[in-house]
Amino acid sequence: MAAGSALSLVAAAVCLALAVLAPAVSGDGATLESVPDLVKAMYRNIESFPCVRLLNLSGEIGCSNPGSEKIIAPIVRFKKGSDHLVQPSTVLLPLDQMSDFFLRVSNNPEFHQKVSGVLIESNGANNNLQELSPDRKFPQDAFAPYSNRSHDWNPAGSGIMWNRYDFPVFLLSEESTQTLREVSEKNEKTDNGYKANVAEFDLIMQTTKAQTHDSASCLKEHSCLPLGGHSVWASLPPIKNGSAEHQKPIILAITSQDSASFFRDRSIGSDSPISGLIALLTAVDALSHIPDLSNLKKQLVFAVFNGEAWGYLGSRRFLHELDEGAHSVNGINSLMIDQVLEIGSVGQAVIEEYPSFYAHAAGNSSASKKILDALQSASKSLGSDNVKVKQAASSNPGVPPSSLMSFIRKNMSTSGVVLEDFDSHFSNRFYHSHLDNPANINSSSIAAAAALAARSLYILASADSVVDLMTLNTIKVNVSLVKELVGCLLSCNPGFSCDLVKSFISPSSSSCPSHYVGVFLDDPSGTQFPSYADDTSRFVWNFLADRTSTSVGNKSSCTGKCGDEGEVCIRAEVEGGGRCVVSTTRYVPAYSTRVKFEDNAWHVLPANSSDPMGVVDPVWTESYWNTIGLRVYAVQDSTYDWLILLAGLSVTTASYCAVHVGRAYISKVVKRD
Repeated sequence: MAAGSALSLVAAAVCLALAVLAPAVSGDGATLESVPDLVKAMYRNIESFPCVRLLNLSGEIGCSNPGSEKIIAPIVRFKKGSDHLVQPSTVLLPLDQMSDFFLRVSNNPEFHQKVSGVLIESNGANNNLQELSPDRKFPQDAFAPYSNRSHDWNPAGSGIMWNRYDFPVFLLSEESTQTLREVSEKNEKTDNGYKANVAEFDLIMQTTKAQTHDSASCLKEHSCLPLGGHSVWASLPPIKNGSAEHQKPIILAITSQDSASFFRDRSIGSDSPISGLIALLTAVDALSHIPDLSNLKKQLVFAVFNGEAWGYLGSRRFLHELDEGAHSVNGINSLMIDQVLEIGSVGQAVIEEYPSFYAHAAGNSSASKKILDALQSASKSLGSDNVKVKQAASSNPGVPPSSLMSFIRKNMSTSGVVLEDFDSHFSNRFYHSHLDNPANINSSSIAAAAALAARSLYILASADSVVDLMTLNTIKVNVSLVKELVGCLLSCNPGFSCDLVKSFISPSSSSCPSHYVGVFLDDPSGTQFPSYADDTSRFVWNFLADRTSTSVGNKSSCTGKCGDEGEVCIRAEVEGGGRCVVSTTRYVPAYSTRVKFEDNAWHVLPANSSDPMGVVDPVWTESYWNTIGLRVYAVQDSTYDWLILLAGLSVTTASYCAVHVGRAYISKVVKRD
């Protein structure tokens, strides 16, 4: 009996020790009925948005795991005054410290080695941050058509998005931010050292695995794809027979549709540039209700460029297609372009009681002056709306970063004006940041820009003839359309699921809108019927085709192509089929002029001195990846493992001793009997 009691006591003591040492499983304590339940209780998948690896001809930028394995590291919240790391850690970083932190990482290799990964906190509903721009102070300065590259167009710019980080970085959602704060607090309070909450990062880039560290090598080894998408242009009214012969001079109104951000899928770009896109679409809608536009002296053409944030891909490719006489620009050529009006960032012009815009002119030509005069005349015609327009300061080095730069670099005598909500420095303090969201713009400002642009374009298209003031005063913008477009293109709710977008296309994604350009997948020759154009491009194409069209008599239904030349099929994705209309609306591929798709692969072309912007083109590409993931769970440290080992050895030793003593005791009892 004594041996049996001893054995029971040993077993009880061991069980008690294991119970004390065992880490608590995260979860709500519910009964686990299956392996998936256990996995769900142990691991928490975190809603987040990654920074990914991009490449150019000279190297890499962005983020990636340093090798081909997942990264696991304890979570530590970074605080001012307590910002040292004692071991490689996952840094939970307050948003207001983001710029300083990444500049420190880039300048301090020793500190860089202690950073295993970074989780950026959401700023939540209370946005007290005054500015955050990861872009440079002069964005894309290499493309500027003037020599002064030191001007700070973007004073808030830190340039951190153009550096390479060999660790994963994720932006957390509001809910995930709260979760990670609680997890980091648990780590701070843990003083027995037996367990820790860690983050596991799966951000393994194919270019890292393949050791291809620039665009030329990764395209050759098929570990990346070039950035690109689809631009759209349309004429109002349609160009007859799609022929460039005997056509009128063109008034070209342009804007861009893509933005950039430190985080790929949070490239919202509300003020820069989507406010300009919304203004252009609204202006087209207003002009579409004006009769007899075919009697105007000049032809109105609208172009929405994609890929402008990454080397002006859309505008440069558009001009290249014009030079080549490509099918995508059938009906127009570069010699026909008389004047260019670009609608830039126009979402922050309402500062006082009335909106005030700035006109940045290219050169001092008489044609550019006519655009300025048209803007002033349009401003006066709006009367009580008090929409003001001023000429930008003469001390500026030239036009601000814009698509118009492509036209000027192509032809220095180009007559053009960029309409902006700023003079010498961006009004947008969140340029190319995920914080350039709908809260950063004013729909009244966009509506005012749309009205100003619509009337200016009508005046310009009237040329030197007397402007019909009665018609001019009937050009009014639909303010409700502006608000609807803000909700569709910029807000999570309704986003692309809004009624307006769904009346034209079937959106491929129900997530929050993002205006990152994406990648160009394969042969661009089938441009007019692209199989993978993004939601924004497809919506813009359908909207412009609809607003610039004349209906076919029999209103024939269609699912893609229409029978007659000059007709296009709109709303083809919508249930019930589309309809054919007469419209000159075209897709234009938007990708670098320095890459070519040949033999089922992309290749980098040598620089051509006749293409000055191509010479400085970085040729941006994006790495392939398999999956991207982030999850959090609790683990014990090595001390706990040693204690478990010692406890196991103790159990084994105690069991052996108990058996040995028990057998001896039993033998003695048997012998006595």
